Amino acid sequence: MKPGRPFMSIGEVIDALQPDYPDVTVSKIRFLESAGLIDPERTPAGYRKFYQKDLERLRFILKLQRDSYLPLKVIGERLAEYDAGMAPPPAENGHATPAAPRPEVEPEEDLAEQVAPLALSEMELANAANLEPSQVKALRDFGVICEHPGQGVGPVFDADDLIVARIAREFIRFGIEPRHLKMFRQFADREAMLLQQVVTPMLRHRSPEARKQATQSLSDLSRLVKKLRHAFLRQNLRSFLGQGE
Repeated sequence: MKPGRPFMSIGEVIDALQPDYPDVTVSKIRFLESAGLIDPERTPAGYRKFYQKDLERLRFILKLQRDSYLPLKVIGERLAEYDAGMAPPPAENGHATPAAPRPEVEPEEDLAEQVAPLALSEMELANAANLEPSQVKALRDFGVICEHPGQGVGPVFDADDLIVARIAREFIRFGIEPRHLKMFRQFADREAMLLQQVVTPMLRHRSPEARKQATQSLSDLSRLVKKLRHAFLRQNLRSFLGQGE
């Protein structure tokens, strides 16, 4: 921030954030604005003006994105808590003030809820997920993420694809390539087909209650699948770690 000026330019914001969030870019900040998560003021010429409160909000968002894999709807809810003073603001070093302990479980989504609408091009997805365009192309080519028809703009990617791309980025950091992630998509497709067969008889009644019951059953079953998968994985990895004993 220049002396005598109460706001920062987007470039100055990048410089302030990069020590703690080296992946942050101008494109990423513009994406967060287009998603409605930040709303910086504008000069008469149209340049963005970021005040200290905007910088703190960005730190809060980037911490959520770095430490969790949340859909935009959930990030928006956390921001609402932050705006209402229910969530602690991040400190100047980019780390949040310690809060009351939360249960160590991942947030569960209601399958009946609509996710926040999102339509990203391949380049926009790469920017939002901090991936190289070649990595996004590989994820698409191996079916890890899926293109969807756009409205006059060609194929696009949605909010779920963004979540998958961010998770894939963490796998890539361990040396696990997009082609290796294809099996997870195949497993999920088979699991989904099995669960759909379970609830199909409920949907034949074509009533709102039947659909509600089917949705609840799918939510319950998906949680059971997640627990069973984790139990199997834990069992196998414990056996592996015990080989040298």
